[in-house]
Amino acid sequence: MGNLRYGIDVGMVDRIAREVRELHNNKGLEVCMVIGGGNIFRGVLGAAYGMHRAAADNIGMLATIMNSIAFQTSLEKLGVKTRVMSAISMPTICEAYIRRKAIRHLEKRRVVICAAGSGNPYFTTDTAAILRALEMECELLLKATKVAGVYDSDPQKNPKAVFFDKLSYKDVLDKNLKVMDQTAITLAQENNIPIYVFSLEEEGNLEKVLSKEGRCSIIS
Repeated sequence: MGNLRYGIDVGMVDRIAREVRELHNNKGLEVCMVIGGGNIFRGVLGAAYGMHRAAADNIGMLATIMNSIAFQTSLEKLGVKTRVMSAISMPTICEAYIRRKAIRHLEKRRVVICAAGSGNPYFTTDTAAILRALEMECELLLKATKVAGVYDSDPQKNPKAVFFDKLSYKDVLDKNLKVMDQTAITLAQENNIPIYVFSLEEEGNLEKVLSKEGRCSIIS
């Protein structure tokens, strides 16, 4: 959203795309992304207003496809080869997500953007991100947020919220920390994939976090 109340701030999308290009082109990393849709529609909120949860989640998944196409456009303007792969079949808009094909795209030095979450209602984008990371044998999952990392309460509401540099999966589950839903954390724990939680608000922070110079919380 950038500074908008809702929707897509093209300037913000372009800025994040530049950071991804830096990692992909200059650092030589293979990048797979899972993009949410909360700037357009949140399934949980739709359900709270009386919409059936499955219908609300389906709308939310469609919102992630819109965001993914917008981000693909920004990356390709920068000369980065990109493929959007959706868990919901939309052959006239983007490719269907097929694990082996997605891995092949990475091998061909393309950024893969996974859209439509897991393709199923009742599962969050966080769970879909862990699932895709495991399927594509990623070494690390980066969760970009509005805050510096994991706190014991919402730092935007509580100025005395305590920041955690490092946590175990068990810590997150036992303390009921809201950084990711429990299904996502449990899946990460069972497969031992580390999660870095960091703020995307600060320009250049993505590279700083990967260079161990930026502030983040590490869940492992």
